[in-house]
Amino acid sequence: MAKDFIGYQALTDAALRGVVRDALRRIEKSGLIGAHHFYLTFRTHADGVDIPDFLKEQYPEEMTIIIQHQYWALKVKDDYFEVTLTFKKLPAPLHIPFNALTAFFDPGVQFGLQFRAEGEVAKPATGPVMVPNNPPEKAEEDAPEPEAAKPVEKPAPGEVVSLDSFRKK
Repeated sequence: MAKDFIGYQALTDAALRGVVRDALRRIEKSGLIGAHHFYLTFRTHADGVDIPDFLKEQYPEEMTIIIQHQYWALKVKDDYFEVTLTFKKLPAPLHIPFNALTAFFDPGVQFGLQFRAEGEVAKPATGPVMVPNNPPEKAEEDAPEPEAAKPVEKPAPGEVVSLDSFRKK
């Protein structure tokens, strides 16, 4: 396979992170409308992430937050967003760069995206990739055991898939 000197994967990820940024900007201005609400998964130790220490200890790798009913002070900038959520009945301001995001999901309309970490090497395709539709506190408990790699299947309509599953090997 020829070397990609243009960096299409990085360009694609940057464009898709722009979708998340624009969606957050819309709710920053007008609030959530209809069934829309967001699950945002991010790497807790990525550069620029600023969250309380107890959250970093509880979620040493990744954390999923939900922006739905109770969120405050949402501010969206070009490279990051800030939001205040409550944890253990205490308000916690979060500063999350868009580059730290690993997944975005709006279960109200079954729309989701997954992102590769900067510099992450493509992994072999293992079939369709779904973003979980259960709250983060249940996601780890209810997660099924990992399965062996399967041949790539054609995704069902509305399914979130990794672009890697369609690349030539």
